[in-house]
Amino acid sequence: MTHPRIPLPAGYAWRELTPADRRQVVELDTWAFPSSHSADDLEALPSPLSWDRTVGVVAGGADGLAALHASYPFRRFPVPGGELPTAGLTWVGVHPQHRRRGLLTAMIDLHLARCVERGEPLSALFAAEAAIYGRFGYGHAANDLRLDIPRGAALRDVPGAERHTVRVEVASRERHGAIVDRLHRAAGAAPAGVPGLNRPGWVTRETEELQTVLWDDAPLHRGGRESRRILLVELDGEPRGYVMFRRSLSWEPTGPRGTVSAGEVVALDAAAARALWGALLDLDLTTEVSPFILPVDDVITRLLVNLRAAAPRTPDNLWVRVVDVPAALAGRRYAGDVDVTLAVADTRLPANAGVYRLRAEAFAPATVERLAPDTSADLSLDVRELGAAYLGGTSLATLAAAGQLTVHRPESLAPASAAFGWPVAPGSSWVF
Repeated sequence: MTHPRIPLPAGYAWRELTPADRRQVVELDTWAFPSSHSADDLEALPSPLSWDRTVGVVAGGADGLAALHASYPFRRFPVPGGELPTAGLTWVGVHPQHRRRGLLTAMIDLHLARCVERGEPLSALFAAEAAIYGRFGYGHAANDLRLDIPRGAALRDVPGAERHTVRVEVASRERHGAIVDRLHRAAGAAPAGVPGLNRPGWVTRETEELQTVLWDDAPLHRGGRESRRILLVELDGEPRGYVMFRRSLSWEPTGPRGTVSAGEVVALDAAAARALWGALLDLDLTTEVSPFILPVDDVITRLLVNLRAAAPRTPDNLWVRVVDVPAALAGRRYAGDVDVTLAVADTRLPANAGVYRLRAEAFAPATVERLAPDTSADLSLDVRELGAAYLGGTSLATLAAAGQLTVHRPESLAPASAAFGWPVAPGSSWVF
């Protein structure tokens, strides 16, 4: 892969990184993201990186890396009603000594140019700082749900939940890897048993490196908690849901206080979800269950009799950058009939900017036509706002109300906004 005409400030040079650079990568990462762990301990952990997609920046005469970035190859990134190749931007860092010199801008430009080279219409990321990536055309496309659920919280009944059985075991890839992978994919294809509707953004760990990191259970990960456990719910011997978790326990004058820190909570239908949550909320010696990331429309929001008591929060989840407007618009489905002309601005990728006519019937393939630049548009927006709306979690009408989308033909906004929406909320179940 080349560095397609992306200049760096004077005194800096690009460098393709390999596994032999692991130590320098870890050391730079601890400069960019301070850690209480030593570089030796971090270097001993498996790396999630795809090295053929990892690029460093070096300064002349200096030891170590000045900056680096990488991406994950998501070949099956879920978009509304489909999947598209997507670059998961990750490990973006600049050494404090080299900040404010344009290295981040150059790295993002290189990343986007490589997305174009590889034919990836989208890039997605989790933002360490929410203020950074909008200026590079990434739109805030999804939120997730964080809860602290009291032990024994009342749940609504679901017919058939009582037919499920529960297994609680020490988690291992050898015993549970294939089950977790299958259930996770199935849950994204039809969340909570809703046929024909996928969950946009529900990205799977497609590389061996990401799978290895998922199942690594080094003490460094535990934060004083136990080794990783898994709770499986089954129906007639067939797995229907899982959650991986760790518990911690302290003894107070009033008695034991334990916390269950849960990772992904996955269930294929409402009955399985009710069985899973019922078991998770009834573990001995615990006072609270805190799942890390849930979709904002997860079924637990309807199962809990008192959601308020779980202190719900909804931080930002995925940010999406549209790299190829016509391929991205044609690669998803729409929740309503749509015939709209969009004028899209893109200062970082000028070839991406233009006027596009999008036509589709509800849940059917779409056609996208590039029109002459002087064609009058129904709606005008920046590529950042297109990314925010792309997964169906942000309404075009909301963007218009905020002044982030210009309406030239008022009657076009409502049908376009309805079409761009999606019945299932977008979101990733893990941070990449």
